[in-house]
Amino acid sequence: MRVITVHNYYQQPGGEEQIWSTESALLESYGHEVLRYTLDNDEINGANPLLLAKNTVWNSGVYQELRSLIRQQKPQIAHFHNTFPMISPAAYYAVKDEGIPVVQTLHNYRLLCPNALFFRQGQVCEDCLGKTFSLPGVVRGCYRGSRPASAVVAATMGFHSLLGTWSQAVDVFIAYSRFAMDKFIQGGLPAQKLAFKTNFLHPAPQPSTGEGGYALFVGRLSVEKGLGVMINAWRQLGGKIPLKIVGDGPMAGLVTEAVKEMPEIEWLGRIPLEQVYEVVGNAAFLVFPSEWYETFGRVAIEAFAKGTPVVASKIGAITELIDHQRTGLHFSPSDPKDLADKVEWLLAHPQELSRMRQEARAEFEAKYTAADNYKRLMEIYQSAISEKSKSSLPFKLRSQRAPN
Repeated sequence: MRVITVHNYYQQPGGEEQIWSTESALLESYGHEVLRYTLDNDEINGANPLLLAKNTVWNSGVYQELRSLIRQQKPQIAHFHNTFPMISPAAYYAVKDEGIPVVQTLHNYRLLCPNALFFRQGQVCEDCLGKTFSLPGVVRGCYRGSRPASAVVAATMGFHSLLGTWSQAVDVFIAYSRFAMDKFIQGGLPAQKLAFKTNFLHPAPQPSTGEGGYALFVGRLSVEKGLGVMINAWRQLGGKIPLKIVGDGPMAGLVTEAVKEMPEIEWLGRIPLEQVYEVVGNAAFLVFPSEWYETFGRVAIEAFAKGTPVVASKIGAITELIDHQRTGLHFSPSDPKDLADKVEWLLAHPQELSRMRQEARAEFEAKYTAADNYKRLMEIYQSAISEKSKSSLPFKLRSQRAPN
């Protein structure tokens, strides 16, 4: 099968880039030909604001370029990961106008929320859920603290909702958790077009022993990831276990101050994936203190692959990943005392912690291997192809209403 994957790079690389790259490599390892169509948000720097706003809603250049590429390469399916902001939803129409089925992976809540997180001022916010035009998000400047920029995002969401893009231009949406699926259905996406598929690792690392004797956080250093909750918990623990922090981001200053205050905390910064696996495997357990509705939580299955249990806040998709007292522990979100209590419980029950290591690796092998994920991805692709073949109305008749 020839597959075209479409992805708009972020200025700060993260989990989406890893997933897009890993999934493309997985397809190639099974003999499929993968065409990669990408744009990079670094190109935004110095761009004309009005032109950027227009292209965020509908990028005519991308529309024409993709149609030409598809005519030349003739892929059988198109798999989208991120179109925001430079590729734009115009790319869906370019693909559909060439008769190719469209699959879109839902990595975040961009279609429903201007900042894509359902998170504002340190807490969950669903004020824009289900609204065609996200006026609350515009008034509050939820995208990058800017009302004009938030208006562009809201206009893109509203325009394509009214145009029917989500219901007509995408054949299948992939959600990584049941929780995320429910949110997207609440937000108006067609339930019949949503498919469930977990994440995976390829190649998968081998399990380790966890003999490092430390706790670990891996992720973007940002407020929704619960850095403040974790640091406050470590203040309460009073040096009972070292904590290593891997990652970078806007809350780096808070981490720097915490390192100065508490010598048991070590900040490793951003490190290559191979080193991440090594640090994860040597950790006694991973801390996952997110305060927003995670759509999945890739770092949790990285921990499972290494046999490392996860102590996670009970919110969003991460609730589905962690089986309490089997593969890790849940704690109340935004509650540093409860997190500290759970850490102390693990320290007081080393045999239970050892058992959790075995269960974590078993959970990975049962649910998150590349082979199982490939099988599910092929089922979704076939579903998208079938959905496309069932359409009796030529898509060109529908897309003539779209700007070009």
